[in-house]
Amino acid sequence: MRAPLSSALPDFPWDVIAPVKSAAAAHPDGLVDLSIGSPVDPVPDVIRSALAAASDSPHYPTTVGSAPLQAAITAWIARACGASGQVGVLPTIGSKELVAWLPTLLGIGVGDAVAIPAICYPTYEVGVKLAGAEVMRVDGLTSIGPDPSVRMVWVNSPSNPTGRVLPVEHLRKVVAWARERDAVVVSDECYLTLGWEAQPVSLLSDEVCGGDYSGVLALHSLSKRSNLAGYRAGTVSGDPALIAELLAVRKQAGMIVPAPVQAAMVAALGDEEHVEIQRSRYARRRAALREALATAKFTIDHSEAGLYLWATRDEDCWATLDWLAERGILASPGALYGPAGDRHVRFALTASDERVAAAVRRLAA
Repeated sequence: MRAPLSSALPDFPWDVIAPVKSAAAAHPDGLVDLSIGSPVDPVPDVIRSALAAASDSPHYPTTVGSAPLQAAITAWIARACGASGQVGVLPTIGSKELVAWLPTLLGIGVGDAVAIPAICYPTYEVGVKLAGAEVMRVDGLTSIGPDPSVRMVWVNSPSNPTGRVLPVEHLRKVVAWARERDAVVVSDECYLTLGWEAQPVSLLSDEVCGGDYSGVLALHSLSKRSNLAGYRAGTVSGDPALIAELLAVRKQAGMIVPAPVQAAMVAALGDEEHVEIQRSRYARRRAALREALATAKFTIDHSEAGLYLWATRDEDCWATLDWLAERGILASPGALYGPAGDRHVRFALTASDERVAAAVRRLAA
């Protein structure tokens, strides 16, 4: 009997930290959960209204997305990513679903390798293992070498968890390197609109690709931008040929965004006012938490963009987690994002103002 597929996968991250969460929750003033980047602020009215108006949707929606959604994604890509060429676009059931299944959907499997950042979102590794391919954790192109088995390269800017922003020159080099080897470059840009000290640049930008998207894909999400994590609303854009291949497979597999959610996505992508309101919330929480961590003798590395603060007390991350748990604060251990992260912890900015204020008080004490 073959081993179950789950046996090839790492432990689920949030199960791993469950004992620490229980310890932190015992604090007399309650838990401050800064571990998972799950939005807590309300869904904007313009989006909820669009969802409600489309709720009478008895028919099957299309995998490619409605014509209004296709137009909305295309317009947003041109506006937010600086892409002037002919981009293929496709809605996805959130971004995590696509991260996990993209290697498989692209026909990557046994004997192939996928390069992922040395410190990165755990689902990159999960997706490679689901496909039966080899995981290569790399820190720059030189660490990949000439390996002909590399079929796909993940980049992530701003990074989850570190908040690091990749410069235009680096992105150009990655694209050139991959094209020489007939590999696909996939950029996870779920935090693209959350630049703080640095402004992230999309892989689809004219500065990077010059309107040529061959072998290039970019993922975007409405989870953090518009508080739509519960809607599971994301997009993948780029090389029209690759998008067509993804569409052909996803149609067969029934990977379809529900029609009411498609309508909500159109409203979300067409409105920037709610995005700025939410951005200001995150900026306020970020400033308060950053100052409190500095007071508590944490060093914050990178973190120039995105939704997290990547911090260290120059000790094993599990020791830091225990120190925080004594104060009723839960963060994510850096080891979940790769061995190179084992002396850092990740703080999410998605707690409410009241809970962030509680964390600030506890860190100061």
